[in-house]
Amino acid sequence: MIDPRILRDEPDRVRASQAKRGASPDVVDRALEAAAARRTAIAEFEEKRAAQKAFGKQVAQAKGEEKQALLEQVKALAAEVKELEAAQAAADEAWTNALKAIPNVVADETPSGGEDDFVVLEEVGTPRDFAAEGFEPRDHVELGRMLGAIDLERGAKVSGSRFYFLTGVGAQLELALVNLAMEQARNAGFTQVIAPSLVRAEAMEGTGYLDQGGGEDIYRIEGEDMYLVGTSEVPMAAYHSKEILDGASLPRRYASFSPCFRKEAGSHGKDTKGIIRVHWFDKVEMFIYATLEDAPAEHERLLAWEKEFLDKLELAYRVVDIAAGDLGASAIRKFDCEAWIPTQGKYRELTSTSNCTDFQTRRLDTRGRFGDRTGPIATLNGTLTAITRAIVAVLETHQQADGSVRVPKALQPYMGGLEVLEPVAR
Repeated sequence: MIDPRILRDEPDRVRASQAKRGASPDVVDRALEAAAARRTAIAEFEEKRAAQKAFGKQVAQAKGEEKQALLEQVKALAAEVKELEAAQAAADEAWTNALKAIPNVVADETPSGGEDDFVVLEEVGTPRDFAAEGFEPRDHVELGRMLGAIDLERGAKVSGSRFYFLTGVGAQLELALVNLAMEQARNAGFTQVIAPSLVRAEAMEGTGYLDQGGGEDIYRIEGEDMYLVGTSEVPMAAYHSKEILDGASLPRRYASFSPCFRKEAGSHGKDTKGIIRVHWFDKVEMFIYATLEDAPAEHERLLAWEKEFLDKLELAYRVVDIAAGDLGASAIRKFDCEAWIPTQGKYRELTSTSNCTDFQTRRLDTRGRFGDRTGPIATLNGTLTAITRAIVAVLETHQQADGSVRVPKALQPYMGGLEVLEPVAR
């Protein structure tokens, strides 16, 4: 949630953020009204509670019939106090819910607008000109079939649409990508983590994911109040929940591997072919706890590490600054790296990195200790590799006329020295 002081002292800043997101400013007014109602409820309860205590002293000094009369009044007063205490609790809950309804206040640098209003910051590499090379590129579905790497038919048979098997060199590619990513992260000083993919409701709610479309894209385990995560950002944000971290230990950088699960609600008819948009994929996610002052610099570092990894895969890609209306509730700014997908003739997201400032840590009660005080800290996240999309980009970018695929040099040591993936006899 946002810092309540920003709402109290700079409500117009919060309204401007809502406008930038293309969202209603009404949540700001409702939160201010809830804050006022809460202050009133607290004052009324404390006033009546003080009166109750003072009255108790009178009763202690009274005798006989006077005492009995006073006891009757004490009983009535106690009922009023109990009622006001319940009203205060309700006002507290209403205030908390109103505050949680407000997304993070977007950065000044974040572009205004919606999904199509991103700003291209940089283009790296040049997309291959297959026409100049004299052949029509095959899509990853056909290449995956020729190489014995992707089995969509059996994935659908076993699990339904948007599922798949990675087989042979496809499975090798996944493991190679994961190991290359983890090695890069380890060399950059990240602590490697294998994170759980099932989390409690507090973790999912604390990261802000249940605020996005009511959590319609999230798989919930009925009867257990557990959720399958769509990214290991969720367990890593909750990793230090209810803890006070030594400020001198920041930044704390983690590289987390986990399976990710998404319903892909609202994506009917989009990317139904292949493994670009699927219900399950594996991912290595970078996650950082930092001071609020260092968070913007850490965000730039995350982007640099993502670019380094895409460079190792020898891909053409661009970096875009995502518009406010396309940000999640937690983020104030997000950069995407989009790789060129030859058969689609366009760039597609491969990685993203977000600065969430103290939005998640306030919800999850994670703070830093700085000398003799404690204070809020920031969280940031960034995809190092999302396996299925990385495989799509590698296969389509590095394919050759006969259906073979050249393996990027950085991946070769993790592919048993393979330099070329060859079509297999069917």
